[in-house]
Amino acid sequence: MILCLDAVLTAEELQTISTALQSASFADGKTTAGWYAKQVKHNTQLEAGKIAETVRSLILAALRRNALFQMAAYPKVIRPPLISRYEAGMSYGTHVDNALMGGSALLSGDSQQTDLMRTDLSLTLFLNSPDDYDGGELVIEDTLGHHPFKLPAGAMVLYPATTLHRVEPVTRGVRLVAVTWVQSLVRDAGDRELLFELDTARQSLFRQHGKTPEFDQITKCHANLLRRWVEI
Repeated sequence: MILCLDAVLTAEELQTISTALQSASFADGKTTAGWYAKQVKHNTQLEAGKIAETVRSLILAALRRNALFQMAAYPKVIRPPLISRYEAGMSYGTHVDNALMGGSALLSGDSQQTDLMRTDLSLTLFLNSPDDYDGGELVIEDTLGHHPFKLPAGAMVLYPATTLHRVEPVTRGVRLVAVTWVQSLVRDAGDRELLFELDTARQSLFRQHGKTPEFDQITKCHANLLRRWVEI
């Protein structure tokens, strides 16, 4: 399931982030790419420091309060967001995100390292207006074809981390986005989609008719499917 979410960040938060990034330092984005993705990754990323901490905190708070994101993702772990900058001539070629991130020592059997996570979902949060740049579309591939996304500032696209995707070359201006990854409490993408659809239906039913026997039945099914599928 690919899901677009509007207004994840408020206008005030976007302004705070924009002001902070004007004085920020960016480094080569290849440093956070997998071994083969380095060959096709051509962007810069916000360097660690106080500005990065401030921006990341705003974004993570926005994700925590966004009900639609919570319904779709069932987040167990969210990676600290990376703030990516694409200037004219920059792009990110076709790639799939790493299946595991963080905690590399665990792969060597170090039981003390606990920050390894499985990437179930990827997200791109747009930080500036699409009018600020040409090109730079996020293109996600699935069995139905190639889907380009270039959303308003503050909007986000959430999509399976299992997909091939790319960022088209920027030909004018600057593209600013935050990207991060989610390990979901519900591992299977089909199960997450079914839960999302059930939750959407029961909430719509409640808004129209209040607490009815039909609402109670759907709520029971939703809760019991969660009990079956959630991995704590």
